[in-house]
Amino acid sequence: MNTNVQLDIADISISFGGIQALTEVSFQIPAGGLAAIIGPNGAGKTTIFNCICSVYKPDIGDILLDGESLKALKPHKVAEKGIARTFQNIELFAELTVIDNLMLGRHLHNGSGILSGALFYGKAVREEVSHRKRVEEIIDFLEIEQVRKKKVINLPYGIQKRVELGRAIAMDPKVLLLDEPTSGMNVEETEDMARFVLDIKEEMGTTILMVEHDMGVVMDLAEKIMVLDFGLKIAEGTPEEVQNNPKVIQAYLGEDAV
Repeated sequence: MNTNVQLDIADISISFGGIQALTEVSFQIPAGGLAAIIGPNGAGKTTIFNCICSVYKPDIGDILLDGESLKALKPHKVAEKGIARTFQNIELFAELTVIDNLMLGRHLHNGSGILSGALFYGKAVREEVSHRKRVEEIIDFLEIEQVRKKKVINLPYGIQKRVELGRAIAMDPKVLLLDEPTSGMNVEETEDMARFVLDIKEEMGTTILMVEHDMGVVMDLAEKIMVLDFGLKIAEGTPEEVQNNPKVIQAYLGEDAV
């Protein structure tokens, strides 16, 4: 296997009640790469994310992170290995502040014992200071300083999406899974989100895999694209290759898309 491959989706298949959701799908992403999965609704895109995170277990095939199988791990163990995720529908704690939501993304990095944490001394204090410093860096990075102490429930939708992205990168993941990061956004919000995604890749060196319906965003950001249709991989390549693939035009982009 190419040693530069960080995330390896290796011939996975999964079915639900006789319905074949994915059939022998393979896809590799190099370390530091930015890849996308596209396809019509029901094509199996989110199912792949759920398999990567061990929410679903593939019937056959495997998911490997840096050559190590994730298939047998519990979802929280997959997160500990370095996989973070955002969701199409925002999954934040609405009654907590922006800072508190981002701090929750740091919980995987807590190493102090129960006694130290309960009494809040020694290592627990040092960790708290370190975590808050990292969270403030992310707040600056995402340009949400003005709302840092506000409850999420009181924020505009586009800012909430930004906060969810912040919570994911607060985990300092190796691989970031973005499920429809620009869904429901206006043009300005979409442009901002696209810029942040690109900055995460370039400045943090994070490997990114996204599912996205906005073809403009996909074509502008992704270095590599996989196209699914009814659980089958029908194309893979650069944005230009995919955009000009007859199977993709017919199944997804439409006859007049290129």
